[in-house]
Parts: sequence; structure tokens; C-alpha cells
Amino acid sequence: MSDETALVEYHPTIRDLPVGERPRERLEHYGAGALSTSELIAILLRSGVTGESVLRLAERLLVRYGGLTGLAQAGFAELQQEKGIGPAKVTQIKAALELGRRLLVASPHERPQIKSPADAANLLMLEMGLLQQEQLRVMLLDTRNRVLATHKMYVGNLNTSVVRVGEIFREAIKANSAALIVVHNHPSGDPTPSPEDVAVTEQIVQAGRLLNIEVLDHLIIGQQRFVSLKERGLGFG
Repeated sequence: MSDETALVEYHPTIRDLPVGERPRERLEHYGAGALSTSELIAILLRSGVTGESVLRLAERLLVRYGGLTGLAQAGFAELQQEKGIGPAKVTQIKAALELGRRLLVASPHERPQIKSPADAANLLMLEMGLLQQEQLRVMLLDTRNRVLATHKMYVGNLNTSVVRVGEIFREAIKANSAALIVVHNHPSGDPTPSPEDVAVTEQIVQAGRLLNIEVLDHLIIGQQRFVSLKERGLGFG
């Protein structure tokens, strides 16, 4: 292998992924809510460009335009200038975003409702997956698990000596929220829970029981991936 070849970054295509990890198959079996924003856009785009998978293309667009809002505001001609994006793909993106906008207009008082860990992760994954520092945020929910607000609580490495459990619940008590979800990111991109993550979760869950505020989950966000500690039974014993 030449040095020049070795420097070329390899991005797997959709076909390289196991069938169970492909966006279309995951949407069919688990529903659209289980997919990340970039995976949903990848389904619209259908194909990438030479040397770049469609998933990577979708991620690049989201980062460049600052998420769905920026993508919706970008002009038709502007998007066409992007490598791998032609008129047909721009039309599909614009049509899908307009449908989402019209749905929001049709139900302006609806708050996002959390029915699964993926629902909560998808609200924050795009932004938190790109952070260079670790952050801990608390998502406050009402009795129907609708999102009331999300508060940033800590920036920096999280451990049991730094995180003050009382502060985690301060905003929840003020908002009279029925439940909360703790979310933090791993800048490394690997969402695997550390022993410190599990220890902090145990403390938060115990405090929630005393305060009668249910801790529904603790999510760890990586690069387009997340882990639910509740699903893994870590810290929720």
C-alpha cells in the first residue's frame, strides 16, 4: 500500500453495515424515533459520493449548517453547491423539512414526548455529540413525559466528588417536574459508561426516590451513538 493510499480516510457505505444497523431496516423494525437525525437524512439522500458514505454526508451537512434549523434556512442554490447534493436531493430535503414545519404549526402547543431513550437522545445527540468538553444536562419532564426544559448543569469531567446531587434536582423542584432524565456526553465519541458514570447515576437515582422525582434514565452521548444506563441496568438497581 502506498503512503498516498494509506492517507485516504475510509468511510463505510450503508451496504458495509450489518443489515440490522442500516437506517432503512432500523426504521422498519424499530420506528423512526429510534434513528438519529443524520440517519433520517441519510435515508432521504439515499447515496453518498466517492470516498464518503451517505451517513457521513448527512453528518457533514448537519454540522456545516448547524443542525436542522440551519439546513431548513439554507437556500436551494446554496445546498446544490455541496459536494454530492444535486437538485433532486435538495428537493427531497426541503420537502421533508417543510412537512416537519407544517406539523409543528398544526400543533404549536405540543411538547416533545419521551417514549423511549432514543426520543430523548435524538433531541440532544447532534449538538452534544460534537462537544469538545464533557457536559451534564438535565431534561425535565411533566407527568406525561413531555419535555418542560433542558438545563446545563456541569461542564468538565464528571465524578462523584464534583457532581452535587442537590443541584441536579434544584431546577426540577422549581419547575414542579414529575421526572427527569440525566444526559451527558463523552468527547471521545465512545458512549461506554465508566465506573464513575454508574456511581453518579446511583446517587442521583437514590436522591430522586427521596424527593419523589423519578429519574427515568441516564443517557451517555457519543458520536451518533448513545447508551441508556437504565436499559443496561447500571445504577438503577
